[in-house]
Amino acid sequence: MTKSELKDFLDEKVVEYNHPKFLESDPLQIPHRFQKKEDIEISAFLTATIAWGNRKSIINNASKLMELLGNTPHDFVMNHSADDLAMLSHFVHRTFNGEDLGYFVTSLKNIYKAQGGLESVFARNQGQDSLQLAISDFKKVFFELPHPRRTTKHISDPMKGSAAKRINMFLRWMVRDNNTGVDFGLWKQLRPSQLSCPLDVHSGNVARKLKLLKRKQNDAKALAELDKNLRKLDALDPVKYDFALFGLGVFEKF
Repeated sequence: MTKSELKDFLDEKVVEYNHPKFLESDPLQIPHRFQKKEDIEISAFLTATIAWGNRKSIINNASKLMELLGNTPHDFVMNHSADDLAMLSHFVHRTFNGEDLGYFVTSLKNIYKAQGGLESVFARNQGQDSLQLAISDFKKVFFELPHPRRTTKHISDPMKGSAAKRINMFLRWMVRDNNTGVDFGLWKQLRPSQLSCPLDVHSGNVARKLKLLKRKQNDAKALAELDKNLRKLDALDPVKYDFALFGLGVFEKF
């Protein structure tokens, strides 16, 4: 397949999957339940945090998580009491448990009160065509309060070799425009051209079959390689191809 043929093929798949029907089986449906910017951000961040494993299980547990927050995530984060935090202690999704969730809520309150909110923190250390350093710096801010050591594993650090799939996915949700009703386009301090593809087993396998990726591990080096090749196809919105790679892998077993 020539580069031109590959681009045409993937562009067609983007149109097919970057569509509201995509939300029916995707965790991104959770933040779409909210209207307020902060509710969308917080619900999206927490949903992305637990987005590994079976997608049905992710959606069910993210729904339970929102119920624990009274379906008003921003209000809960800003105004919770110690008793409210105790109510979260029984939550569990795989290795993410109530202790982790309690710290996440506490840290989010600090981010909104002292740091100007999630968008402000991610916008601080943005690169010209990458947000990987911004993600690494976000992790430092997120864990600046006293925290359980075990909880740090739930935020990835690209500067330590991680592909940071879940945070890159969260950033796609927040930054890419809303013209198809899938992503939100809420954050104006960042640009789609800076985003990186949420690299997982599905998108990685498809990317290798299409010769967009040679590296065998799904790590930070693989992400940089995939980024470079996707930017050749569309420098302004490279991460739209996440829909194509993911759709081909999950729905078409490409």
